Amino acid sequence: MSTFDEKNSHPRVGPFGVVRDGTDTDRVTVLIAAFEGWNDAGDAATDAFKLMSEHYGAREVFEVSPDDFYDYQYSRPIVRRGASGEPKLQWPTTKLSKASVPGTNLDLVLLHGWEPSYKWRTFTAELLEQATTLDVDFVIMIGALLADVPHTRPIPVTLTSDTEELRDELNIEAPQYEGPTGIVGVLSHMAALAGFPTVSMWAAVPHYVAQSPSPKAELALLRQLEELLGISLPVDPIVEDSEAWERGVNELAEEDPEVAAYVRQLEEAKDTVDLPEATGDAIAREFERYLRRRDDRG
Repeated sequence: MSTFDEKNSHPRVGPFGVVRDGTDTDRVTVLIAAFEGWNDAGDAATDAFKLMSEHYGAREVFEVSPDDFYDYQYSRPIVRRGASGEPKLQWPTTKLSKASVPGTNLDLVLLHGWEPSYKWRTFTAELLEQATTLDVDFVIMIGALLADVPHTRPIPVTLTSDTEELRDELNIEAPQYEGPTGIVGVLSHMAALAGFPTVSMWAAVPHYVAQSPSPKAELALLRQLEELLGISLPVDPIVEDSEAWERGVNELAEEDPEVAAYVRQLEEAKDTVDLPEATGDAIAREFERYLRRRDDRG
């Protein structure tokens, strides 16, 4: 029986075999990966990642050797100072941390780092070897890209998978992109070749407000992760930040007639495409998310 079949042979919430109140059920380990830099417009993916890591108290279990993979003139080390003023060098690197989601059978392996400068094949092989050691069952790659989308509408999140079973389960497509790729694309491809059922998740950040942070895109990724994994995350502060961000962009757009006209054009195009989305399935998904939050708040 395949890993996918084994993890989906019992009642579950979501496509990965996660069961709420399932402490006596077989554990499911999902690796979630985000990289800073080229793969992360507006820092949306890494900010979403950091919220999950802090919320679940993830503990570090592995770190790649930075000297083997990074050009420090491109990815420079950063000086940080503590409360006492003592300096500490923070080197660009990639780390794996682990956490368990209370009240479920879900374990998370959280992979965060900088895109490497050298030896991408060796780099991905080393990470996938660790994934095997940590008994990872599924991989979710998260990223963010700049796109022609309006800031006034929900941020689109695109899901694709090279794994046929996951495509059928999630009703998503295989990747169609052709062109230059980053470490997120490379690791996703190599994970699928290594036999890990893999999903790629990309948020589209409005290109005319590309600067960090991008809380609305971060929120879109977090909500998609909630839906995929059947979990509830503390997103209320991000909702407030997202609303404040949108108000601020509205004010800037109103000051420039050309930008305002461009935003209206994007809105019209988006509304035309999204009209079929106001379906019973979309309403049902939102209601399920509400019920999970109510349960988690007691």
